[in-house]
Amino acid sequence: MKDFEENIDLSLKEILPELLNIRRHLHSHPELSGQEYQTAALVAGELRKSGWKVKEGIGRTGLVAELGNQKGPIVGLRVDMDALPIEERTGLSYSSKTQGLMHACGHDLHTCIGLGVAKVFSMNKFTSSGVRILFQPAEEIAQGANWMKAEKALEGLNSLFGVHVYPDLSVGKIGIKSGTFTAAAGELEIDIIGNGGHGARPHEAVDSIWIAAKVVSGLQEAISRSLDALNPVVISFGKVSGGNAFNVIAERVNLLGTVRCLDSTLYERLPEWIDQIVSNIASTYGAKAIVKFRSIAPPVYNDPDLTNLLLNCSKNIVGEDNIVHLQKPSLGAEDFAFLVQDIPGTMFRLGVAGKKGCAPLHNGLFSLDERSLEIGIKILCKTIIIAIQNSKKV
Repeated sequence: MKDFEENIDLSLKEILPELLNIRRHLHSHPELSGQEYQTAALVAGELRKSGWKVKEGIGRTGLVAELGNQKGPIVGLRVDMDALPIEERTGLSYSSKTQGLMHACGHDLHTCIGLGVAKVFSMNKFTSSGVRILFQPAEEIAQGANWMKAEKALEGLNSLFGVHVYPDLSVGKIGIKSGTFTAAAGELEIDIIGNGGHGARPHEAVDSIWIAAKVVSGLQEAISRSLDALNPVVISFGKVSGGNAFNVIAERVNLLGTVRCLDSTLYERLPEWIDQIVSNIASTYGAKAIVKFRSIAPPVYNDPDLTNLLLNCSKNIVGEDNIVHLQKPSLGAEDFAFLVQDIPGTMFRLGVAGKKGCAPLHNGLFSLDERSLEIGIKILCKTIIIAIQNSKKV
């Protein structure tokens, strides 16, 4: 194990140019959630060349790669592969070649971190214990984790690690946090059904557009006055549809949005609470409301012991001054949450901002600093090795 740790730098020096080329190829050829066919094929080929046992089609387009003794303690790593329906505007020489699709969340880098870890382990002829890497599809629609989980991708794992790029931190820094790491997320759909009429005589109709506006603002007001401000809840509407003509009062309006919450108990209460607020507003003005709530993902909970292990392993790589202890969880969602419901796991933030900064995630200008690739691989290789040693002691 000691020789392995000492050889990580030597191994990376040899394979980094190849990994960067793969990352740029993946960036140029993004694939949507559940459609990662070419990405998975490329990854499977690289893994087999490195001597890993690969199971394809796990979770539809996902891969499970295994190395070493799978009957003993097994430590896992999860990386995601899917892109987003976003038009790229970076102007990079390796920009997306598919109009309207982009790796705007760094999953191309995540995939190459997974490949880098795999290559380092195989180059050092690691066989004494089990390592498993999950190359997951469909994270952006929060379904891929459950697809893989249903096909027993987690079976036998002692622990699981994850990583996500973080444009708020410069390259060379990482962010860690024990406990609640991301929010629970849900999809909210509301139909307001009124009574159409002539735009010149609104008093003869029930104006669903006006009532929908009351619902949007009323929910925000109710959050600030009905819920505990120390347990934040965010409701945002991203799509409003209704009406057919400029002079006709719309009979029906559809609102589509998202709900985020850090407290699991409160999150479970929210569907009923939202339904009551919306129904009351609609009925006050003579309309009817149909509220549909779909839970997307629970909060990610970072196991304190594994987070502390990752922290200690990172100190020798980035230095203690470059480890940022995140004080607040993110209101973003992550389906890694489903994977760590049954086994302990932790995820960390990998700084990717260059000298000129970095555009936010899910933005057409998002462009990360590729020096972060080496750092992510080093941290995870060291952490996985120590996690294996600790598993053997138990």
